[in-house]
Amino acid sequence: MSAEPVIQIRNLTKIYRDFWGRKKVRALNSLSLDVYRGEVFGLLGPNGSGKTTTMKLLLGLLFPTEGDITILGRPATDVGKNEKIGYLPEESYLYRFLNADETLDFYGRLFDMPAAERKRRTDELIKEVDIEHARRRQLKEYSKGMTRRIGLAQALINNPDLVLLDEPTSGLDPQGSRFMKDLILKLKAQGKTVVMSSHLLADVQDVCDRIAILYGGELKELGRVDELLKEQGVTQIRTDKLTPEAIAEVEAVLAKHNAKVQSVDHPTNSLEELFLKTIRRSQERPGQRYVPEGADAAKPPQS
Repeated sequence: MSAEPVIQIRNLTKIYRDFWGRKKVRALNSLSLDVYRGEVFGLLGPNGSGKTTTMKLLLGLLFPTEGDITILGRPATDVGKNEKIGYLPEESYLYRFLNADETLDFYGRLFDMPAAERKRRTDELIKEVDIEHARRRQLKEYSKGMTRRIGLAQALINNPDLVLLDEPTSGLDPQGSRFMKDLILKLKAQGKTVVMSSHLLADVQDVCDRIAILYGGELKELGRVDELLKEQGVTQIRTDKLTPEAIAEVEAVLAKHNAKVQSVDHPTNSLEELFLKTIRRSQERPGQRYVPEGADAAKPPQS
């Protein structure tokens, strides 16, 4: 992961209005965060927290009420930047009567890729998502797991720098989820930046470098997964194996028993515990939100 931001969001607010222009829902409220090149970033939150709105704003499908978004050095409203973005929606809207080859060729044409390049990328991606055995079958015959795999392949057809994944493991069995997570880690190893939203916290914990937790359209937590999961108020010490007698005396006479301290650290929660704790705290203290350092600084440059 480099220090170069791929996504810069500053004071982003989105208000949905009714037919008469009256405020109906504040989907996002002063959201500020950065996503850096080469990281896997997780966007978490309960239903209605603003995750899908954020994804649509990143893609330029919605316009912000206030604030700025810069992606790959360009404004989010510049649709030209989407040439370097891959997107897998929660429900893949694919043509059921096309096979895998025809599907990827179709999406390659949307990016004006030459025929030879479309063929090369199609063969490469079909092998990468492991559906070679079904490449000639119509998509209507695909299982949920196979549909997600071809959906990811279409999101990668243009060899994007930034990949947005909305619930990538939704509806998959454990084997399919593990395969999808391995693909995400492979994308990271290739230097791509991945932003994923998910309700499956264990999957996020397995692959994400950093996470943001949203609640009520506001940012409540932001940071590295390993740091956020540490219980900062508690310290644990791991030692070599001790006898029962030594364990009883360890606090006072650890050195007397020549026990080598292997590590001194904070115990960790699961991501599920952190998520639920953050939501409870947000409900108890409405209006309190996390503000990243520098979020109120000057707006990011627009190009």
